[in-house]
This record gives sequence, C-alpha cells and structure tokens, in this order.
Amino acid sequence: MSLVSGRAVRTAAVLLPAAVAAAHIGPAATWLPGVRLPLFPGLAGTGPRRHIALTFDDGPDPVSTPRFLDALDELGVRATFFVLGEQAVRHPALVRETVRRGHELGVHGWTHDRPWWPAFARDAEEVARTVRAVHDLTGHRPRWYRPPYGILTTSRWLAARRAGLRTVLWSAWGRDWTADATPASVRARVAADLRGGGTVLLHDSDRHSAPGCWRATLTALPTVVRDCREAGLVVGPLRDHGPVPVPVPGGAVGE
Repeated sequence: MSLVSGRAVRTAAVLLPAAVAAAHIGPAATWLPGVRLPLFPGLAGTGPRRHIALTFDDGPDPVSTPRFLDALDELGVRATFFVLGEQAVRHPALVRETVRRGHELGVHGWTHDRPWWPAFARDAEEVARTVRAVHDLTGHRPRWYRPPYGILTTSRWLAARRAGLRTVLWSAWGRDWTADATPASVRARVAADLRGGGTVLLHDSDRHSAPGCWRATLTALPTVVRDCREAGLVVGPLRDHGPVPVPVPGGAVGE
C-alpha cells in the first residue's frame, strides 16, 4: 500500500464514523426552539391558532398520575399523556383509567434513555413494542411519538415513521422537572411561550426528574389552564390539534 493510499484509508476510518454519528444526532438540533419553531412547526406541535394542546410526559406513575387525572376532571380538560412502555405494562389499570377518562395516549419510548449512538433496530423494536402495549391495554392505537428528553435522532424518527406515528415535541414548557421548580415558575415558563396553536409540555411523574417536582406542576395546572382560557384559547389533547404536514429533518415530509 502506498503512503498516499494509506493516509486515505486512515482518514476514511476517522471521517466515516464521524459522518455516521452526525447523521444520527443531527435532527437533535430541533430541540432548540430557534430551530424547531420557525423551521419545523409540525415538530413543535403547531396547530389551530385558537387551540392549545396540553401534554404530559414520563408516566404513568401510580403516585402522581391519578392526581393529575382528578385535577383535569375538575378543570374539564382532556390531555395527551406520552407514556413509557415499561411503565404502562407495570400499571395497566392506570393506563386504562387514563383512557376511560377521555385522555389520549402517545408513545414516549419503552425506556427513558439518551440516544447518543445509532441503534436503528433497537429503536424500531422499542417504539413498536410500546405501540403494541398501548393498543393491547386500551384497544386504541396511539398516533403520536415524543422521544425521551425531546432528543430526536434519525433512528428514532424512522422508528416512529415505521410505526405509523407522528413525531411532536412542544412549543412551550414549564421546565417542571427541576428541583427548584415552583408553581409560580412553572406557570411563568409556560406563559412566556404561550401562543395560540401551541403545544405545552409538562410532566405527570418524577421518575426521571427531581423527586417530588410533579407537585409544582400539579399546583400550577389550574393557573396554566386559566391563562389559556383568559387568552381565548381552548385547551385539549393533540387529537384535537394535529400538526399539518411540514418538512422534517432529513428532507422528507412529516405528518
């Protein structure tokens, strides 16, 4: 092998893995509001301008989720709960109760892991496994997917597409997973980005966040809903608010 060809091989050995990693993690840039909101409104959950989609992640949790269901009943609001598959099969009665009360379920993955390395087969299986679990437990097939931590990768986007799910992140959040979250801070963070046609991200569980932080969210929930209603917005689940087809990372068209 010549010196030049040897260098070429070594260069390729370095650049190829880097290119694969970049292609895998590149869509994660949509986590940034400055990228997601103007360029990928479908991923931000942009819908009808008089409607707000209310969503919760990380459940079901037998300690906290029932309290959110009761609070939402009192408020007369239905929401979309993005569930983890491993939690759903551990608490099947709670999954069924959530649907019985009129709420919608979405897929948040089987576990709440960080997707730093490409894992096309694993991601496809875990998303499909969660879809099957939700369908088997409720008789309803989920329509939505939100990746853990909101980190969208090529393999997870493809896994959702293969499972027939629409990927949706958010346009406003309460930053309610932190140890210093308070009802006032949750309300203020949501209000800062509250716009008609938006999707609000909150959490009904602390399994993957600061212990007890869900209490701040639960206390803030009535004021968040009131703020929406005072702005003339109707609060409901994503099924009443579906994003329109838009370009998505990779150059394809998402639903």
